[in-house]
Parts: sequence; C-alpha cells; structure tokens
Amino acid sequence: MRKRMSPRNAKRMMQRMGMNMGEMPDVQEVIFRTSDKEIVVENAQVAVLDMGGQKIFQVTGEVNERALETQAAKVTIPEEDAQLVADQTGKSMEDAKRALEASDGDLAKAILLLQTGG
Repeated sequence: MRKRMSPRNAKRMMQRMGMNMGEMPDVQEVIFRTSDKEIVVENAQVAVLDMGGQKIFQVTGEVNERALETQAAKVTIPEEDAQLVADQTGKSMEDAKRALEASDGDLAKAILLLQTGG
C-alpha cells in the first residue's frame, strides 16, 4: 500500500525540482479569446506554476461562452487624402474614398488597389 505524500512534502519536492506554485490573488475573471468567440471564466481562481521561468496557469470558475462582436471601426478619411489618391490614379473622389476605406486609410494601398483595378 502506497503512502500519500503530504502537501508540505509535495511543495518541498517541487521546489527542489525548480518548480514553484502559488495562487494569483484578486482575479475576478479570465477571458480566452479565439477567432470567433470568447470563453469567460467568472469568479476565477488562478493557480500559477512557475517552472524554470515558464508559467503555467490553472483556472477554475464559472465558464460562459460568448460570440465575438465585430467592431468594424469606421476609418475617417481626410478630404486631402482622398484628393491625393484621386489625383494619383485619375479616379473619382468617390472611388478614392472607397479605396481608402477598404485599405483602412493607407494611401499607398489605396492607390495600388485602384491602379490594379480593384
């Protein structure tokens, strides 16, 4: 029959192996964000295992999932930028503004987009 190791002895053995474990205080929630959703752990308890400079986190709590909200921030296009793109490409101001919006306000990308027929 095997004898169980006491928590104190387990902690000593971990320290001898270069591992240190502690709790992260005052954590309210932990969020894991993927490409299409968030996994939220509320009332989280987080244990941190430091092993040779690398940290491993163990998270427990109430788990909820939610879809990511797309936040398409509308880029403000200055008139002078649109005019520059229109002048460089020979296109209309409306085309220049659409290209600037599609390229998130990047002048060079907008010019290339219009020159390549996009």
